[in-house]
Amino acid sequence: MAFRALLYRRPAEPLTLAVKHGSQIFSIRLRRHRRARRYTLRIHPSDREAILTMPPRGTLIDAKDFAQRHGAWIAARLGRLPKAEPFQPGTVVPLRGTPHRIVHRAGVRGTVWTETRDSGDKILCVAGEGEHIDRRIHDFLKREARKDLQKASQYYAETLNVRVKRISIRDQSSRWGSCTSAGSLSFSWRLILAPPYVLDYLAAHEVAHLVEMNHSAKFWKVVAKICGAVERAKTWLDTHGNDLHRYGVQD
Repeated sequence: MAFRALLYRRPAEPLTLAVKHGSQIFSIRLRRHRRARRYTLRIHPSDREAILTMPPRGTLIDAKDFAQRHGAWIAARLGRLPKAEPFQPGTVVPLRGTPHRIVHRAGVRGTVWTETRDSGDKILCVAGEGEHIDRRIHDFLKREARKDLQKASQYYAETLNVRVKRISIRDQSSRWGSCTSAGSLSFSWRLILAPPYVLDYLAAHEVAHLVEMNHSAKFWKVVAKICGAVERAKTWLDTHGNDLHRYGVQD
């Protein structure tokens, strides 16, 4: 084992610790990071839990003390999370920004598809056993996100004469997308829940990093040149972005 790995390894270190605030007890996920300079706390919006990042030489005693001193902050932030909307019959999911109500079609062959009722209401139909509804909706949304993001990214790559090597679809909590200098792009599947111009902007944003690997004035000029909805999309994300993390999760 490499020396660095031995230095940062903590045998039998717990994955979580419990913090009490008033009558509530919170489970805090521990994460040790070799580049961390101090203890930090953040809330994971879709996992709906607090994550405490520890520096390499941090101790569990100091970590628990840090979390306990921030118990009120943890309680307040978790309490402000929007109401969870698990993928189950009756839940309304904003597919591409348009509300679709989940309807279970147990006796029908297939997986997941959309329909429009005579009333004009949009529905998201799920076949099969009820226990598979959550997984099937997740899989469907990820496939749709990949399809839309691949199409948009390829369009912008051709416009800028750059090459996208690979596209990954994940459930990222701290950012909607990312880009490496090698041409690999990563996006949150939850962008398929936003209006199309928002997903389109994020694709343009990440592809533009293949021209300017920074957030300089030059970078924003590249984005503005290829995407006409930059400010509109940024405003939507600032206002509604956090709300997307409530879908497909349990309280």
